[in-house]
Amino acid sequence: MTDVQVSTNRETWEQRADLAQAGLLKQYWNGKLNLFDNLSPCNDLCNEKFHYWWQAHGVDTLVDAYARTGDTAYKGYLANMYQGILDRNGGVLPNDFYDDMEWLALAWLRAYNATGEEKYKEAALELWEDIKTGWNEEQGGGIAWRKPQLDYKNTPANAPAVILAARLYKQFGKPEDLAWAKKIYDWQKANLVDPDTGFVWDGKNREGDGKIDKSWEFSYCQGVYIGAGVALYQATGDKSYLADAARTAQASKLRLTSPATGMLPSESNGDGGLFKGIYVRYLAELVLADPGQKESLELLVTNADSLWKYGRDEQRVMFSKSWAATPEPAEDLSVNLSGVMLLERMAALEKQGLLKQN
Repeated sequence: MTDVQVSTNRETWEQRADLAQAGLLKQYWNGKLNLFDNLSPCNDLCNEKFHYWWQAHGVDTLVDAYARTGDTAYKGYLANMYQGILDRNGGVLPNDFYDDMEWLALAWLRAYNATGEEKYKEAALELWEDIKTGWNEEQGGGIAWRKPQLDYKNTPANAPAVILAARLYKQFGKPEDLAWAKKIYDWQKANLVDPDTGFVWDGKNREGDGKIDKSWEFSYCQGVYIGAGVALYQATGDKSYLADAARTAQASKLRLTSPATGMLPSESNGDGGLFKGIYVRYLAELVLADPGQKESLELLVTNADSLWKYGRDEQRVMFSKSWAATPEPAEDLSVNLSGVMLLERMAALEKQGLLKQN
């Protein structure tokens, strides 16, 4: 393969991903709860709140490891998490947030593909049925963010739903799933994507005034819209979706990265700790689908090199909210998951021959 992006490393990215996954389990896994701790080190109140969507990304990250390595230990952790999430969520899968359910459905669908466990497929389909009830004609359509606020529509509740519906169609071939993917995508593009640049806005009508939150500029929103375009391209072969994704990738690089360093910003801890991880997961999906996306590949390499060199605690194998600075003494699960996601994506790019080690 020509035009290979060069990254100067000693270890392979696969080795780094292995170390990152081992660190994640060592520092965050809670065998009593069969879930990840919300914080490491965990204090007495660390797990008082159930971060449903953080755990969903924990599932997704374990799927990365199992799909890459075939190590049955990861399969065991996935089985434990399935039960742990049910136990913590009152014995059921759904909750009140449509975006949360979309993340868990995406994770269990990938887990089903990796393991063949039928219950994971059933979980994804059960969640999908609930997610579809979030569509209504307030604000001209779209899926609501949460059940108690059906007139507030945002990118986090719509773009991941496109990814899910498109993947369900590609795998199981039900035409209605493709119709859903296209309908949601069309609403998202018409309402929450800047037609001049392709930059993705966060939400609409949050305060009941019909206004769009254009000042909320998050890597998360760019990532899920990129992922939606890639997923629809993969489901249909229509390259216009891939072009949309590439346009947003370019716009997000210009708007969010440092002109001097090429680094993505810190988006704090808490929920924001996951934003960059989501972005790089789906930016890498774009590069894997279209290896000609050299600027996106360069962004991933720049940030991954910095994460490993500057944003890692080597002893604890934990990562920082800033991928250019050492971690704090305690870091949220969300923050660490983003670092692991980036390294797993680098391993995937490496496996496809898109990276060259010096």
